[in-house]
Order: sequence, then structure tokens, then C-alpha cells
Amino acid sequence: MENLKLKDFLDYKFLSNLELSPDKKYCAFVVRVADYDSNKYLSNIWVLNRTTYEVRKLTALNEEKSLIWLNNDTLLFPSMRDEKLKEKISNGEQWTIFYAININGGEAYEYMRIPMTVNDIKIIAEDKFLITALYNHYGINLHSLDSEEKAKAIEIIKENRDYEILDEIPFWSNGKGFTNKKRNRLYLYDKGTNSLNPISKQFENVSLSGIKDGKALYIAENFTNKKELTNALYIYDLYSSGSKCLVEDEEYSIDFAEFLGDKIIFSGTVMDKYGINQNNNFYTIAENDIKLLSMHDFGMHNSVGSDCRLGDGSDVRVYNDSLYFVSTEAKSSFIKKLTLDGVIETVSEDNGSIDCFDICDDEILFIGMRGIRLQELYSLKSGKEIQRTKFNEIVIETKNIVTPERIEFINDNILIEGFILKPVNYDENKMYPGILDIHGGPKTVYGEVFFHEMQYWANEGYFVFFCNPRGSDGRGDEFADIRGKYGTIDYDDLMKFTDLVLNKYPQIDSSRLGVTGGSYGGFMTNWIIGHTDRFKCAASQRSISNWISKFGTTDIGYYFNSDQNLSTPWDNMEKMWFHSPLKYANQAVTPTLFIHSEEDYRCWLPEGLQMFTALKYHGVDARLCMFRGENHELSRSGKPKHRVRRLEEITNWFDKYLK
Repeated sequence: MENLKLKDFLDYKFLSNLELSPDKKYCAFVVRVADYDSNKYLSNIWVLNRTTYEVRKLTALNEEKSLIWLNNDTLLFPSMRDEKLKEKISNGEQWTIFYAININGGEAYEYMRIPMTVNDIKIIAEDKFLITALYNHYGINLHSLDSEEKAKAIEIIKENRDYEILDEIPFWSNGKGFTNKKRNRLYLYDKGTNSLNPISKQFENVSLSGIKDGKALYIAENFTNKKELTNALYIYDLYSSGSKCLVEDEEYSIDFAEFLGDKIIFSGTVMDKYGINQNNNFYTIAENDIKLLSMHDFGMHNSVGSDCRLGDGSDVRVYNDSLYFVSTEAKSSFIKKLTLDGVIETVSEDNGSIDCFDICDDEILFIGMRGIRLQELYSLKSGKEIQRTKFNEIVIETKNIVTPERIEFINDNILIEGFILKPVNYDENKMYPGILDIHGGPKTVYGEVFFHEMQYWANEGYFVFFCNPRGSDGRGDEFADIRGKYGTIDYDDLMKFTDLVLNKYPQIDSSRLGVTGGSYGGFMTNWIIGHTDRFKCAASQRSISNWISKFGTTDIGYYFNSDQNLSTPWDNMEKMWFHSPLKYANQAVTPTLFIHSEEDYRCWLPEGLQMFTALKYHGVDARLCMFRGENHELSRSGKPKHRVRRLEEITNWFDKYLK
């Protein structure tokens, strides 16, 4: 076995977008891999035969990132292969071209082109598609103009690229840039007539949900000044060409909705007790009467952290009048089943994370990270999981991978769970440096799944330890609720966890400890260096330093900051300042590296700049590395060369002070 290297993640395969064919005989999914030289990810569609479980590569142009089944043997996927069209797009036109490919052989061919930037697509009837696409209220529709008008409009578009007009909040979004008066709008596209008709209103932001018998459910939020936290649920009927509001936009924050038997079910929260992080319950709708179906005190979706995923896929499915969904509980995510009598049961094992899945009569196929393995495709039959692919098996077979050791303790009569990675070739007679790694969120969790940066540091001779302090997901609403408590009980959990780790392993040199974390973990890193000098160095990533400045500048600031701090800059600025790490920066003595991305509109660059400046001003060694063209997701989906440089910067900083 050989040691894991920093750049080994470039060879990992990332699986996503799993979809069964309508007849359930085949399963298609997307596989991505990094290409360091071109500094991008190559992405292709693969197909699994459910009879033989043979897996084969279907496409080879390296840009197929999503898919839907057109019929039992044909797939649709968006791609841009027309060079002339690429030039038109660069001039401001919007186009999405869908190609079709038969899984039994033959080349992909152009199936349809839609004059918009399509974000989601679902088949509602033969030759009829529901799409969500980018609508810009201030934009110019070039497609309807003649040559002379188009030339003039293109010049206007070029001129307007120097300006941004803001008249609403949020005005930008991480990963999407400026979003002012831009909406994800719902349309009906008829391929037979090549017509595109809007369904939702021009200022509604829409997410498309369940489809059944020519009807579709969609969730919408309508705003022109300030986006609120609640939304509405609509049903669209293809045959009457009309939409009806099922749930008014006044009480619920709705996550998804589905047709279940003869009922409509939705997952939502009223945020009445625990704020925006309150877990969702399930409700049914009949004759505009909303009834609670089932309460669910665990987080929806998969919140088990890893830096070894790319792409997405569905984690909610309806089958045989039951709803199957992914939920995070403790250190793992599970597939759960909800029936119309309100009973919820767990159908998968406690073994890591479920990233996406699909279901048929006797089998659930899912992409997940099981144990310490990287992503693979699995089948779940009769309660037993079977690994069906070996895309990343070579990592397990050839690299030194450390199995996390679980450790727990009681603080304030509450159980706190954490994990330790011992250094590779651990010798209990030697002394080692240690790294405390803090997750983001805060409502996410660390589990026992593969985390490249942590495994790499363990291979480089570090103890790596990490835990789920109060504020984390998977333990219910009360455990996750740290509103108005940031930097207090969570800080106490982390410090007592560090004490426990040092006591359990005296081989860790307490004078050679580092700390790092991103997002909330970056906030906590900034907080830690202002409250203790026990760490020899720190690496603060995509961090928060000033809740007051963040309130009015980031995409979630105006509602997240007030909710999580139970205050605003006007009704209790002193409280927001109390919870701001910048307040305590004059007490910091810990050399700190800051990692930020120029286009991170979630925890944006000035948050790091303020803390960096404060440390330099007070004579503390500090360094800031800013990545252009990256956003909040740098460590997970950033460009390959940037991800390499980021991990090099952090590791070199730790090596400088801890070795």
C-alpha cells in the first residue's frame, strides 16, 4: 500500500444523476473525473443493465452532465456542439440544445433546441415538456428580432455589461452571480409546434416538483422587493392549461411536493419554534385543506459532509403509493419510506451517505459513500446492500486509508459525537501534530465517510480529529438550535472535544495543534483564535468575521444573520457584535491563513479581508489566498488546479508551524 497523495483526488470518479428507465430495465448515471491540464471536469453518461449488472460508458464527448429518459431506450441530455451557436450565446443569446441517444447503439443526434437557458426539464406528455429556465426582467430577447434590430440590441447588451442595477434583495447568489430581477421561470415547451409558453408569473422563482397524469406540482416564490422565507405550492393541468394555488405563500417554507396515491403531499416547515433551520414535517392537501401527516425530527436530504462529490440527483421518489426520501440521522444519511398512514420507516443501512437513488419493484439503486469507500453505485434488495460498480476500488486497494475511530462524551448532559483519524503507520511511542477540522453549516454533520483532505493529512503524519457540536444536523431540532448562541455552547463542545482527544491520545503534541474549517467552520476558526492561544496555527476558509457587515452584503445575510443571531444591526447591534469574531481579533496571537473565493457571495471576500487586516494590524502573522473564478464551493467543486492550490496552501501552512 502506498500513501495517499495530495493530487490523488484528480483520479477519483464522481457519480451522480442516477435515473431508472421507464421500464426499469436500465439505469443511467453520470460519471465525472478531473482533467488537470484543461482545469475542468470531464463528464459522461454510463448505463447499467439491471439484468446482468453490466456497466458501460454511453457517451464520450466529456460534457454530458445531466440526463432524462425520453423512453425505455433513449436518453436526452443538454449539450452545446454547434460552434456558431456558441458565438451567438457569447453575444447574449440564450440557447439550450438537447441531444438524444439510443442506449443500444448509434450516435447522439440533435433532438430539440430551446431558446432559453434551461435549468430543469421534465416530460409531461408526448412531445410536451415542462422546463424551468432563466428569465431576465431587464433582459433583451434577441430571438424575436430581425438582423438590424438584433445588431443594435447586441450593442446595448455589450454596453450594459459594465453596469448592474439593484432594486431588490437578494441581488446576487452564490454560484449564480447577480440575480436581480432574474427568475427561474416555468414554461411549457411543445416540440411538435416548437412553441414555448410561460406558466408562472414573470417575478416568480419556481422549482418543479412532482408530475402525474398530465399534472405538475411546482413551488414558487413571488417577490419584487424582498424575497421572504415562505413560498407557495401550485398545480398545473396540461389539459386545461391552467394553474391553481394549493398552498398560499404566507405560512410554509415548502421543500418539495409529490403526488402520493390520490393525495398530494408536501414537505415543509412553519419555522415557528426553531427558525429557518427547523426540520420539515409532512402534510397532505385535499380540497385546499392542509393536514399534518407526519412529524419528522431529522434533517431532510443528505447533510453528511465530504469533499468527494460532484453533481446531484434526486433524493425523493414516489413508488407504490409510498414516498421514499433521504434523511440525515446522527452520522449517516438513510433512505426512509413514508406511507399515507403517516408511518416512517428506515429502509437502508447505517453505513455512510446516500447521495441519490431510484426505485423499482424489488430493488433500490443508489449512489453513495459506504464505509470508507468513495462513491459507487449500489443496489438494495431485501434489506441487503450490494456494490454494483468499482469505479474507485483502486483507491481502497492501493492507498493507505484510515478508518475513523468514533469517540463520544457528555457535555451539559448532552451526548457529543466525534471521530479521530490516526496518522498512517501510527507508532504509539512517537509524538505527532494534530489538526481540528470543523464542518460548515452549522446544520451539517461529519460522519465516517471518505474525506480527501483529512485522509491526506493522516497520510502526512497528522492526527486529524473532528466532531458534531451542538448546531449540527441529525440529532433533532433542539440539538441543532444555536440561534443567539454562536461561539458559546458550540465553542465549548469543540474545546472539550479537543481536551478529550488529547487525553485519549497523549501521543498528540499539544504544543503542535492546528485548527481549520470552512463557512461556519471558518467562523468558528476565527472565533477560536480570538478566545484561546492553544492552537499553534489556523486556516480559516470562506469565513464569517462580522455579522453586521455580512447582514447587508451576502446572498443570505439579511435573513440568515437575523435568524441565527436573534438580532439585527438596528434592534440589537451589540449582540451581533458580541458574536462577531472581529470583535476579539485584538486578542488573537495565532498565525492564520485565510482562504477565500472572489465570487463567494455566501461568505464573501470582505469577511476574510476584515479578519486578515485585523491580525496584520495587531502584528500577528497572516496570509490570505484569494481564488478568482471560484465561489463558496471551492473545496468541493472548484476547478482542479484551484483545489490543488487550496490544499497546498493549507498543508504548507500547517507544515510550517506544526512540523
